[in-house]
Amino acid sequence: MSRAGRTGARAGGGRGRLGHTLSSAAVAIGCVLFLGGFGWTAVLYQPYTVPTDSMAPTVNAGDRVLAQRIDGDQVKRGDIVVFRDPVWGELPMAKRVVGVGGDTVKCCDGQGRLTVNGTAVDEPYLRQGARERASFPSFEAAVPQGHLFLLGDHRDQSLDSRTHLQDANHGSVRREAVTGRIDATVWPPGTMGLVERPESFADLPGGISRPGPLRPALLATAAGAALVLGGAAYGAITSVRGRRARLTHNGGTHG
Repeated sequence: MSRAGRTGARAGGGRGRLGHTLSSAAVAIGCVLFLGGFGWTAVLYQPYTVPTDSMAPTVNAGDRVLAQRIDGDQVKRGDIVVFRDPVWGELPMAKRVVGVGGDTVKCCDGQGRLTVNGTAVDEPYLRQGARERASFPSFEAAVPQGHLFLLGDHRDQSLDSRTHLQDANHGSVRREAVTGRIDATVWPPGTMGLVERPESFADLPGGISRPGPLRPALLATAAGAALVLGGAAYGAITSVRGRRARLTHNGGTHG
């Protein structure tokens, strides 16, 4: 073999080793990110299938959602929570929190809006027709400490705190009944997306909840998958190029 051939072979081998190293590193980092993001999501979130249209159009009957596992004391106005309560039938339900302990929730003011402690709340998440009047019939409820007043977004179809106004707790549910807060819809594909926190309650005491950790967890999972696939593909391409380079240099030394 000529000196040029030996030099080319060594160069080709060096590039092959570098490509293999980069490919292995990308796959290893990708596995860590993918498994870490997936595991993070599995630990912090629970899947839940919404059984009725009471929260439409935000989430619809049959939608598959992810609910962050939280304690009831982390809940704020505007959150959509999953809860179980014996008075409501013990089945898991999803409703929006519109009042917390100490609030007076009333409907409706002169413009048909819900009020919390006398402050009118715009609710853009309601169905178009319901925005003209946030509730039929009218109601007023004082929320006991440690409880939550819950309404569906599809007000004319939702059985919620208004249905239980005559109960001892004025239709409210204990904070301890909450098992999760809905952060995203994941199925069907046409409805996939994060459930935004409504700004309508931001000016009330306590404000609104911060976004959950789902977005960074999903980004880590997606980045990990991309690195694994990209690293594996790069490794395969580098290996093929290395073999071709060796064959080319070996073929040039004969004759």
